Amino acid sequence: MGQRYVFEERERKKNTSRASELAFLVEPSDIIAVRDRPLTLDCQVEGEGPITITWRRNGAPVPTGQRVSVLTNGTLLIRNFQKRGESSEADAGEYDCAAQNRFGMLVSRKARVQIASLPKFHTHPESMSVEMGGVARFQCQVNGVPEATITWERNRTALSTQDTRYTLLPAGILQITGVRQGDAGLYRCVASNIANTRYSHEAQLNVTTTASRIYKEPVILSGPQNLTLTVHQTAILECIATGNPRPIVSWSRLDGRSIGVEGIQVLGTGNLMISDVSLQHSGVYVCAANRPGTRMRRTALGRLVVQAPPEFLQWPQSVSKPAGGSAVFTCVAQGVPDPHLIWLKNGKILTPGDNVKITNNNSTLAVTRITSEDEAIYQCIAENSAGTNQASARLAVSLAKELPDSPQDLAAVVLSTTALQLRWAQPPPEITDGIIGYVLHIRKIGEPDTKELQEAVSKTTFHHDFNNLESATTYSIYLKAYSPLGASQKSSTVIATTLGGVPSAPTFFTKVLNTTTVQIFWELPSKPGKVEGFKLSYRKVPQPDFQAPHLLPCHVNTHTLSHLDPGAIYEVKLVAFNGNGEGNCSKRLVSLTEDGTSAKANGGEGPCDCRQEGEGSVAGIVVGIHIGMACIIFCVLFLMLGYRRSRFCRKGTQDSWSVPRGDDAGHHRHSNGGPKEAGPRPAGTMELEPQSRGSSAHCDERQGVTQPAQCQVLIEQHPTDLLGTGIS
Repeated sequence: MGQRYVFEERERKKNTSRASELAFLVEPSDIIAVRDRPLTLDCQVEGEGPITITWRRNGAPVPTGQRVSVLTNGTLLIRNFQKRGESSEADAGEYDCAAQNRFGMLVSRKARVQIASLPKFHTHPESMSVEMGGVARFQCQVNGVPEATITWERNRTALSTQDTRYTLLPAGILQITGVRQGDAGLYRCVASNIANTRYSHEAQLNVTTTASRIYKEPVILSGPQNLTLTVHQTAILECIATGNPRPIVSWSRLDGRSIGVEGIQVLGTGNLMISDVSLQHSGVYVCAANRPGTRMRRTALGRLVVQAPPEFLQWPQSVSKPAGGSAVFTCVAQGVPDPHLIWLKNGKILTPGDNVKITNNNSTLAVTRITSEDEAIYQCIAENSAGTNQASARLAVSLAKELPDSPQDLAAVVLSTTALQLRWAQPPPEITDGIIGYVLHIRKIGEPDTKELQEAVSKTTFHHDFNNLESATTYSIYLKAYSPLGASQKSSTVIATTLGGVPSAPTFFTKVLNTTTVQIFWELPSKPGKVEGFKLSYRKVPQPDFQAPHLLPCHVNTHTLSHLDPGAIYEVKLVAFNGNGEGNCSKRLVSLTEDGTSAKANGGEGPCDCRQEGEGSVAGIVVGIHIGMACIIFCVLFLMLGYRRSRFCRKGTQDSWSVPRGDDAGHHRHSNGGPKEAGPRPAGTMELEPQSRGSSAHCDERQGVTQPAQCQVLIEQHPTDLLGTGIS
């Protein structure tokens, strides 16, 4: 009995939801208004009341008053349309109506409202002289709103359209074939629409006669122009030719496809008219003027582009989802050119966020971790240059009391290098009865949500083991309880690390930005989960203690230390950690001098044991010892320099020093500065070498004169580096 009641209640809510949905019965359409005359824009909506209808122009609310008002049926009434409104803005623009009830807001398509106008002609007909029997062509152009109707006059009298020699094209073109003497006169075009009537300048047609008719090759006076139209409009491709004998005009498509016969008509002697164009009519059309009985011809090309406003192939569907669940809306539209899709939430552009994702070229909207704030009307707007279209769906959120509470006391226990155990509290019996199972969500820390794995658990089980995990890897885990109506809110998130060791010492670099600021960079692990976070600390040399460490998450690889003492030397320490503890750290000395140079510690990047204590307490003693050692080393170096110069003067030759042979070779190599075995020299040593192999430095003992040998000093490690090396 209880299950039947739940089913009936669910069906009642579903039917109520459908009945309460807002939907447009009539949306505003594009219209042309006349100045100082009334204008109405229709907007009719169905849905659960009360429904409030408001209007917007160019995205801003339409101010209502004595001149503008919204009728009870939702129609917008402008009593006298103005070119300039009360706020110095024109009434023309893009209008849309918004309908709202307690479930959300719905916005209509945009309707373009233009004011009727008819400006002056920007192209007037031009006078011409035509031989008797030839072809005359006049043209005038004017940009009217709406498009003006154009007629022609000869000598201020309306031109008869009964004569088949006259062809009037809607674009303002007059063609006269087989010109006669009676066609001579003054021609002008008359343009008229609901706004005005205008007359063009007059053009003189002179008709000349020739004594004899001579052969003339075909010539196309005017070929087809490129046209861009919307489906169901009429296309007229002009082609008028002259020649003797009169050429025959024919049409074809450049791609070889047939033009067809349905809706095709020839105007005059060769103009092609296509009524009710469709997308299949798009293409390049070829007009050919052939000399009768020969293959001689002239051609002209024109491209016809047919556009189509958006049409929906798939509409978003209204759904009812529980809090914590997910909803997916799909919107697929076609049109020419391809329409652009945008999503609205209660009439406002929807911005993707933590729980809102828009994918598949904006055709798919996914709402995850649903809350009451996500309950709204969602609209898919499809737009292209040919028009707009809209489709809507409502997301209803189930009441929270219909869903189970989130699981409590979730905790993790590390079992081994590849296993974790999760435990949570068993809910009271009255709650357990409504739960059908649990789902654990696990991912490596630092990985995106899309990499998350899920494992289902029975409703009677309150622990679960994750096996086959990676060693020394940190995981983020949470739990949800499920009932027949959906998922609960997620539990608290726990962080756990499998056994297997601590992270290795990170490699980091420093950059002195100014005398008080240092920026630190380090490399992140190649695999997610290997590091839970970083601890960055520093101290001013020779102070013994480091500042309290900065805790940084695993995805951060840079940090800036500011407000330091100018010109001071600082020691920076970086350590990575996970659930198993802290790894070895890396240290680096940084000098905040004017030139921004920095000293290296431990070879610059070497690890050190960060867990030793009292390292800063003897820093002053260590520095003093190394300063004394540096002085002693320099004294020894100067003594060695004098000693070697004496030996060079006794045993040196012009080009090189002799190398003793026998058992003492190694001793002489070392003492005489000869070649040594490959390998790094000990830190702090120096060696004398000739400046060049061809040096003329030598000693002349016979003359009793010692010429100074030219030598260079190679110091393998700078004393300042020695100083830095001593600090561990």
